Amino acid sequence: MYTFTIDSSSYDEKELNMIQIEQLITKHHSLAGKIKKCQRYYEAQHDIRNRQKKLKTAANNKVVCNHAKDISDTATGYFMNSPISYSSYDDSDKSSIDKLTETFDRADVDDVDGDNAHDMSVCGVAYEYVYAKQDSTEIAVRNLEADHTFLVYDDTIEQNLLFGVYYYRYKDAITSKHCYRATVCTKNYVNTMILECSGQNHRKVNEPIPHFFGNVPIIEYRNNKLCIGDFEQQISLIDSYNKLMSDRVNDKEQFVEALLVIYGSLLGDDEEEVSEVMKILKENGLLELPAEARAEYLSRTFDENGLEVLRKAIKEDIYTFSHVPNLTDENFVGNSSGVAMEYKLLGLQMITGEKEKYYKKGLKRRIELFCNYLNLKAIAINPNNVKITFTRKLPKNLNELAQMIANLSGKVSTETLIEQLPFVEDAPSEVEKVKQENEENIKLQQQMFKQQDDEPFNKDEEDKNDETQNDIGTKNDASNSKNAKQSSSVSN
Repeated sequence: MYTFTIDSSSYDEKELNMIQIEQLITKHHSLAGKIKKCQRYYEAQHDIRNRQKKLKTAANNKVVCNHAKDISDTATGYFMNSPISYSSYDDSDKSSIDKLTETFDRADVDDVDGDNAHDMSVCGVAYEYVYAKQDSTEIAVRNLEADHTFLVYDDTIEQNLLFGVYYYRYKDAITSKHCYRATVCTKNYVNTMILECSGQNHRKVNEPIPHFFGNVPIIEYRNNKLCIGDFEQQISLIDSYNKLMSDRVNDKEQFVEALLVIYGSLLGDDEEEVSEVMKILKENGLLELPAEARAEYLSRTFDENGLEVLRKAIKEDIYTFSHVPNLTDENFVGNSSGVAMEYKLLGLQMITGEKEKYYKKGLKRRIELFCNYLNLKAIAINPNNVKITFTRKLPKNLNELAQMIANLSGKVSTETLIEQLPFVEDAPSEVEKVKQENEENIKLQQQMFKQQDDEPFNKDEEDKNDETQNDIGTKNDASNSKNAKQSSSVSN
């Protein structure tokens, strides 16, 4: 735990107790060694690098197998591999949510979320600082070092947040002195102070500056309830694995450089003759000995099969107890159904659910700070109406997914079914596109049927019939004309 509790009866955010803050910083600095160790292991600076052998001539390979980085990268990638999406619980406030997300985009919160997820996995806790840029009124967010940041609460049952502290060491370019600068953020003010310079107590406190965020702008994100990193409790197993692999290399090296033992003979009467014989042996690979003498190499024997079994057991324990799967394991990468894959990722899903629970708690505070600041710009946003959604991207069995969607069609809404497809990012928009395509297809079919109704079923036959009728009409006209002429002749 990296939070502290103080007596709030004499607390005043306008007049902070400098001595008390110095004591808290000293206390936190003494507890931050655990965070630094986890960071060191992530960067492959393991304890095996400091191992010393009693015999200087003995092989001393220092092999580092960085399972810590693999565990942390896998857990972080699964937890924050896609940007967090925000929406409203009701559609009436969609425009306000759009303004909030636009502000998030300008503040690059997606990058900060990735840094926070990394610190949570490695250090067990992450911190961020929400502030307004000096050259503009835009809101910015910055990830803070976990080993230099802490929060302070009051001593009531509610544990109300009083202030947050971020401190760091820097070198003054003019005086060349190393000083500690601390930024103390209360509910309404930001206090900047210099605590110590080159071993001399030199306190300097600037005037408090209002920040207008309505709450402490330093936010804490816990990896779990006890702020334990993803590989922190497996460090002893990682050390054992490093020692085993280093000793295996040492054994191989010592086997190659085995001692030559000669029985019943000497290589020479003095050191000069012995050196000459050893030179000949090294160059030619031959050694001449008396008939009763013999030579053999003296080397250690080791059970390679037993070491391999031990190596696999330690590696399996590392991933088993961290609840993070080994992605290169044959049992994991084989063809599996969707249900089998979910069972293999059950442990990772459980620790990710814990991460998500505490990260949502921090995000609600971030949204509250942003909304309080935007209200000053006449942009009213209800922070309680913001819905937070995490997205996971894993290999999917599309055949099973398509069969499931087909079976549930008509029983579950179309939007819910489309949300299950991994390649669809915006389900409502996709539903609208499908609706428009269906309407266009219906219109096209109607036009085709209309054209068929307007045109005869067999136009060629109808044209022949028309021609036949025209010929008959012509013949009738000619016959009538002939009859009329004959009648006229008879009359005359």
